Amino acid sequence: MRPTEAPIRIGVSSCLLGNPVRYDGGHKHDRWITGVLGPHVEFVPVCPELECGLGVPREAMHLQGDPAAPRLVTIRSGRDLTDRMLEFARRRVEELAAEDLCGFIFKSDSPSSGMERVKVYGASGSSPQKNGVGLFARTFMERFPLIPVEEEGRLHDARLRENFIECIFTLRRWRDFRRAPTVAGWIAFHAAHKYLLMSHSPVLLREMGRLVSAPPRRGLETALEPYESLLLAALRTKPTLKKHANVLLHLLGYFKQELGAREKAELVEVIDHYRAGFVPLIVPVTLLRHHVRLHDKPYLADQVYLDPHPVELALRNHV
Repeated sequence: MRPTEAPIRIGVSSCLLGNPVRYDGGHKHDRWITGVLGPHVEFVPVCPELECGLGVPREAMHLQGDPAAPRLVTIRSGRDLTDRMLEFARRRVEELAAEDLCGFIFKSDSPSSGMERVKVYGASGSSPQKNGVGLFARTFMERFPLIPVEEEGRLHDARLRENFIECIFTLRRWRDFRRAPTVAGWIAFHAAHKYLLMSHSPVLLREMGRLVSAPPRRGLETALEPYESLLLAALRTKPTLKKHANVLLHLLGYFKQELGAREKAELVEVIDHYRAGFVPLIVPVTLLRHHVRLHDKPYLADQVYLDPHPVELALRNHV
């Protein structure tokens, strides 16, 4: 695992850290977030309701009205808190701009922090539609459209979890590079992330390659902006078994001279078993890493794809 120069700072709904900030004085502690991810990142907790002055405990609230522009209303008294929450959200996201966040984990179903499928009730009390977005979450995502975001519920899905972690670690490495950018450093970053990006989007990888292949003689910072947009768009594109298998076969192609027929056949068989869903990704990756070290392949040793995040997270151990 390549160390990052700066800490990976992640915004997170405060209740997920075990803080008693919910309307009833409770919390929604997520032990994977704090116990597994926590040692590798720095959390920046946010509780919109508490921070905008509503206190604990407080009256429960929900979204009501038009799902595209819902109102935040207390359930019992019908008090409209929309303007108060939006004013806070706009101010808070500007404060968060100084936190160098590489991602945000929102609380699912929250009328302030849910990033999707939040219940929106009709004014007449009709059955809710699950097509809303929490007011704070919407403000954050509009202000930072490229920062990776997820909900704690979606992080229970192994593939979504791996994709989110890849995004935040890659964004941290990119920002480390941008602290003192050079053309040589840009080329090195792209080369090291080639196969990781191929596992997400070969199409966007080619577009990024065209930008790197014709770097400007001056005005490098301006040229890096479209690359960054493509980088984060590529990372949001979820890998598939087929795309991973394609990358693994590309990596195997670097051993044409070193491996005998039986060794190649063994690796191809393991890759086929992975593509079929019989073994986890860690199995073919571990075999390839063994051959990279054994046969001294510096270019492959530098590939982030083979070592994208801390092994303790066990993100490639699922089938």
